Amino acid sequence: MSETRAPFDRERDAGVEEILRGRRQPAPVSRKLPGPIAWFDLRSRNTGHLAFSLNRVTGLGLVAYLYLHLAVLSQLLGGEDAWNDFLEVATTPLFLGLDVLLVFGLLAHGLNGTRVALVGSGFVPNRQKALFWSLMAFGAIVLVYSALHIFGGEA
Repeated sequence: MSETRAPFDRERDAGVEEILRGRRQPAPVSRKLPGPIAWFDLRSRNTGHLAFSLNRVTGLGLVAYLYLHLAVLSQLLGGEDAWNDFLEVATTPLFLGLDVLLVFGLLAHGLNGTRVALVGSGFVPNRQKALFWSLMAFGAIVLVYSALHIFGGEA
């Protein structure tokens, strides 16, 4: 039993084939893998791509942290003993390292967002690259200071 296809299905299939042929054509930026994996492919990419990918990844990380933070706060419902048990775990070097990672995400996302706001507002439309690198250098200094403080240094 053969099915006859409506004309719009053939047109749609032809459109899909055209899209697939176009994806096989060499382009200025060729990806080995599509989707979010391409965010990490830095070959032949510029600073703008790096900034955009960094904003995506840190944004997703901060959203995940928000839910984790709400789960941690639920430990307060278990009383003082449950909270003290959690604090013993949260002050281990592994968890303190995750705190440093959180500070990195906050700094990178916030400072890059500040750059996007400044450029979008028309304050520095032609200095995006310099602004990105200067804000990231400032963020690195703050991150080192924060890491020293988190791990109990003299900061």
